[in-house]
Order: sequence, then C-alpha cells, then structure tokens
Amino acid sequence: MLRQDLQATKSASGAACSPPEHLVSPVLLSRARSISDEHVTLTKKLATDYDASAAKRLGELQSTSTAVKEYDQAHSALAELQSLLQSSDKELRELAEEDVQHTEDRIEQASSALKSSLVPVHPFAHLPCLVEIRPGAGGDEAAIFAGDLVRMYEAYCARTGLRTALLKYETAEGTVSGGAGTTHVQEAVLEIDSPGAYGILRCEAGVHRVQRVPATESKGRTHTSAASVLVLPSIDAETSGDMGENSFNDPRSDYYIDPKEVRLDVMRASGAGGQHVNRTESAVRLTHLPTNTVVSMQETRSQIQNREKAWQLLRSRIAQQRREVREEELAVLRRGAGAGKVGRENKVRTYNWGQQRVSDHRSGLDVRNLDDVMEGGEALERVMQSVRAWMAEQEVLGLVAEEESIQAQKK
Repeated sequence: MLRQDLQATKSASGAACSPPEHLVSPVLLSRARSISDEHVTLTKKLATDYDASAAKRLGELQSTSTAVKEYDQAHSALAELQSLLQSSDKELRELAEEDVQHTEDRIEQASSALKSSLVPVHPFAHLPCLVEIRPGAGGDEAAIFAGDLVRMYEAYCARTGLRTALLKYETAEGTVSGGAGTTHVQEAVLEIDSPGAYGILRCEAGVHRVQRVPATESKGRTHTSAASVLVLPSIDAETSGDMGENSFNDPRSDYYIDPKEVRLDVMRASGAGGQHVNRTESAVRLTHLPTNTVVSMQETRSQIQNREKAWQLLRSRIAQQRREVREEELAVLRRGAGAGKVGRENKVRTYNWGQQRVSDHRSGLDVRNLDDVMEGGEALERVMQSVRAWMAEQEVLGLVAEEESIQAQKK
C-alpha cells in the first residue's frame, strides 16, 4: 500500500525518498505517453490548419491524454507528500499524513482511468445484437433451461429499455407436464434491436450450467445440464452503407458474403400451420459453402421474410467468426498472460437452484438471489457488470502482452 510506503519513508530518518512502483505497467505507460504526445502535436497543428481527419483523431486521443495528465499530477502530489514527510516541521508532517489516503485513492483512480482509456472500443460494441440460445448436455432439462434463459434475457431487456423480438423460436413437440415455463427449446434467436446492445450483452456468451431437480425427475435427484449462449453483432440493409466496415457490399467488411458462395434451399415448413404448411414452400435454409455455416428459418408464412431473416442471421454468424479469427493471435498472447478466451465452448456461469445461488466463473462473483437473476433483475445486472469489469481486465492484460511482444520483436 502507498500508505505503508509513505510511513516507511517517514521512519527512515534522512533516507532518500524513492517513488513507489507504478500501478500501471511500464509498457502501457509508454504507449499512453506516445498517445499524449500525438495529442499535443495534433492540437498545435489544428490551431493553424484545420483538418477533419486530424480533428477526429484528436477526439480519439483525448481520453488517454487527459488520463496521462491526471496520472502525472497524482504522482507529483505523492512526491510532494514524500518530501513533506521528511520535514523537520512537525505540523507539516502531520498535514502530509492527513493527505496520504486521499492521494493513494487518487493514484489508484488515475491508474484505473489510464488503463481503461487504452482499451480499444470493441468494433461491434455500438451495434444491436442477436442472442442465440441452444440446449447442450442434459436432454429435456437442458431444453427447458434454454427456454428459461430466453425469458431471462427478455425480462432483462424489458427492464433496461432494450427492444427485443424473437427472430427464431424452435421447440420440441409438446411440453413437460410441469406447466408454464417448461417449453422444450431447441433453438432460439432473440433479436435486440437497440444500439449498443452487443456491448451490453457480449459478456453473456458461453456455456451456462444449471443444477436443479428436473420436472421429469421422480426421485428428487439434482441433475446438471447446460445451454449455450452466443452473442452476435446485428446489422440490417437499411443501416449498412455501400462501403465501410459494416457494408454488405464491401468485400473488406465482416458482413460481406458473396451470394455465389451461398446455397439456398426452400421447403415446406414443419410444425403447426394447417393447410398452409402442406401447400407452400415457405421455409428457407441457407448454407455458406466455404465455412459450412447453415441457417434455417420458418418463423413466418412468407418465404421472402424468412429469407431476409435467414440472411440477417447468416451475416451475423459469419461476421462473428471473422472477428474471432482476427483476434486469435492476440487471444494466444492473452492466455499466455493469464487471461482466458470467452466463447460458447467455455463454461461461464452456474445456476444452482438448491442453494439459490448464481456463480460466474470468470469474475468469481456469487449472488444468492437466483430468482431475481432469472427475472432479469438487479441481481443479474450485478453479475453482468462484474463480468464486464473482468473482460476489461483481460483487455489490459492483452495490451500488455501485445506491447511486450512488439518490443521483443524490435530488439
């Protein structure tokens, strides 16, 4: 603790004061200072010659530049306190001691702000999203739990003002005799059509595990089942420009798919629907041949609408896959630095009905209000916030690993 450092400095009569170790990694501090220097250069340039691209870049650098100034000022205040603690004037020493805690807090806050300012905004963070939910191991109970998760996210979005619609909701025939809330979900896709939804919900991606006594269990034994959640960026034709990173028509875009590489199959829908099911081929299946990614849609009676929804889901899946491929090299560095990759294949959270407990295995947070979590309440928000904080920490570890790798290559 900085307080202990200062007290040790005070007790060491006549000893030279050495500054405490930086709370920010040296490689990150070096990057931050480079950004701050660039901010100063651009500010001088724009004072005499306005340039739109330079002004945009200046705005991007502002938060880091401000954070560096606060970080330096906090450490300067610490250095001054260290000097006063060696003073022969008892009153000055006592005044310095009173400011130790405040200065310690200020340095910690400045360090946190500095690290946060260096973490790049996820390229999909501003977009709406699609949340795919599928049952995993566990048979009927896994399918029922998948339905529980759908309702949990619907409730959370309703409480937080996020617009939702079920893009796809496939169930097994019939329901368990347990009544309402026991629908067997085979696959559900929840569309959250609010800007920034991806940034809010991407922390939910992974395998969610449930431990409880299933409705079909006659002997009262607790079973463990699982459902997978995948969060995909979403964009439609109206918001997709002709060129750029979100364009459907630009080959450099994550969302671009060559129609020649997609096979379209149409068929009669299955399930409820009466004579319409038997007479029209409204169901659509798209297969992206290079990746063998398959999307099927039969939610409406219109083949055109089903085809549009299928293309939306296919583009989202392919965009997510491409983003993950580009991030893989950095993910390897992060794992080397002690960080883990978050994906659908990893167990991220356990819902224990017997203990009324929800445990997130990334942030380490346990909450004892399972009902509120499943109702999309404040308890779920607490869990999600803890995961977002954990993810930010992993981003910082990734930045450190990336900078160290760059420096090693230069040597």
